[in-house]
Amino acid sequence: MNFSKTLIAWYLKNKRDLPWRNTSDPYQIWLSEIILQQTRVEQGLSYYYEFTQKFPDAQSLAGANLDEVLKLWQGLGYYSRARNLHEAARQIVNTHKGKFPEEYPDILALKGVGEYTAAAVASFAFNKPHAVIDGNVYRLLSRVFGIKTPIDSTAGKKEFRELADELLDRKAPGIYNQAIMEFGSQYCKPQNPDCNACTFSSICLAKQHKLVNELPVKALKTKVRDRYFQYLVIKHKNKIWLKQRTAKDIWQGLFDFPLIETGKIFSETELKKNPDWKKYFKGTDPLLTDEPVAYRHILSHQRIFATFWTIQVKMKTPDKSWVEINLGDIQEYALPRLVDRYLEEGGGDKE
Repeated sequence: MNFSKTLIAWYLKNKRDLPWRNTSDPYQIWLSEIILQQTRVEQGLSYYYEFTQKFPDAQSLAGANLDEVLKLWQGLGYYSRARNLHEAARQIVNTHKGKFPEEYPDILALKGVGEYTAAAVASFAFNKPHAVIDGNVYRLLSRVFGIKTPIDSTAGKKEFRELADELLDRKAPGIYNQAIMEFGSQYCKPQNPDCNACTFSSICLAKQHKLVNELPVKALKTKVRDRYFQYLVIKHKNKIWLKQRTAKDIWQGLFDFPLIETGKIFSETELKKNPDWKKYFKGTDPLLTDEPVAYRHILSHQRIFATFWTIQVKMKTPDKSWVEINLGDIQEYALPRLVDRYLEEGGGDKE
């Protein structure tokens, strides 16, 4: 069985009709690839349409305000992608005079573009012979060819890269790359793939040796960090305060409520004894209203345990770095999904 020909034949018969597959515009293809990093197609599709409508080319995206881009990105998570997208658009305008670069090294040099994305854009838009390797490709190749080398090791990356380059159809690299990604995502799934009906069942070494659930192999386990946020939802008449996250941390550039980060879940008594609480509300008598609302929010490397404390004050801005806004204007700001979820469920709507 010829792996590449079989794969392409399967793809041409079974591929999904997706908008970025019906264009050779490198900007739109690049945009789709950035959106689909860490995002399912079903979720990313609406964002793709919104971005292409509002920012139809690199020039319009480069000329936008970053806050505007972050607001449009809201809900997708991994906000560094949006910041990098904006910066890369500016690179295209400033370095390439607004024309999307055609060569792999130039695409790779764009902010936020790694080897996979560069290969995808180069092959899909310009038919350049660069093999893509993402999670779907690692999974499919490791199973079909029975590769036990860890995919996150130096040796593993080299082995999979060489195999991917060897299998690449150099006459139709774009179609081949689309095919291998599609098959991995739609058929050779991480959990419970239908191996008996698989196109490659007769040659799949993982199926033959009952290793489907063991492949691919990862050497390193992701260490998850627990964090505890005490969000201060501070209100004065119809005003509320937000704080823009400027540090190099999660949600950089987004707005959330002022917070006190602690080492554990806090009680009301513990919160009022905290030095930051005393600094913010020195000489005043803030009133805690409503019951605190707690959420657990899971990120790739962090678990956020957040408590939202509703506080009524008879004062002006407690801290000069905070942004005072009208309560009804809060949705005009780019917010983390955690804060947006709190608002969606009725938090912050009482004066």
